[in-house]
Amino acid sequence: MSPALLARLAKRGDRHKYDYGHVLVLAGGVGRGGAARLSARAALRVGAGLVTLAPPPAALIENACQLNAIMLRPVADAAVLREVLRDARISVICLGPGLGAGERSRALVAEVLATGRPAVLDADALGAFAEAPETLFAMLHRRAVLTPHAGEFARLFPAEAEEMRAARDDVTRRRVLYRAAQRAGAVILLKGSVTRIADPGGASAEHAATGDRAAPWLATAGTGDVLAGLISGLLARGFSPMESAQLGAWLHVEAALRVGPGLIAEDLPEAVPEVFRLLGL
Repeated sequence: MSPALLARLAKRGDRHKYDYGHVLVLAGGVGRGGAARLSARAALRVGAGLVTLAPPPAALIENACQLNAIMLRPVADAAVLREVLRDARISVICLGPGLGAGERSRALVAEVLATGRPAVLDADALGAFAEAPETLFAMLHRRAVLTPHAGEFARLFPAEAEEMRAARDDVTRRRVLYRAAQRAGAVILLKGSVTRIADPGGASAEHAATGDRAAPWLATAGTGDVLAGLISGLLARGFSPMESAQLGAWLHVEAALRVGPGLIAEDLPEAVPEVFRLLGL
């Protein structure tokens, strides 16, 4: 990871919270809010100035019982979201974790992408378009980041996924992921023991959780939701989509290494301050 990029994680003493952005995390219904809460916590820990969780009204109290520093705003549907997004201070939207893969999710994704604001699409925000990926690609823009795991990637990019499985070298894998990023018109972060990132402009990066950075305990529920939140928080702080994906992937592994075996997803955001201290921020 570039020392210059890491140095930019430091906060300046002459700034206030709105200088570090406001992340809106869209959440699912009753009993489905845990994933979005993980994303919201991670966005706040990585330094976003404000974070708001937006569940349907019926799930508001459930989430309020478990959040303090994170604000709440009920969002029933796309029409309500449109009104919420009239607030120009909301700088980044994270959606997908625990959202549900139905028509509501597709409508929310469309509303978010229509604003042109930076957005992170994960989990159900991707799965909702598994039957019609071109519909999603037509809405995407260069300020969006997609964070699929291998299965989600295969549903959106079946031909590229097959090529990726058959590839025998990293050069081919990079080329295939770049082609997928071009199709989507957005940054793609493909999660795995080696996380691969590609930008439609041609930039690429890899972050391996292998060798001396092996973190096999990341293979547990909710860690991907945390990664989506880290990337969202970094976008809110002003990093580019490619930079946010790279930094998020690196911090994700570093936090896991601080926790070690026995890690659960809730541990990751709480380990971020230690990573920052070790960086001297």
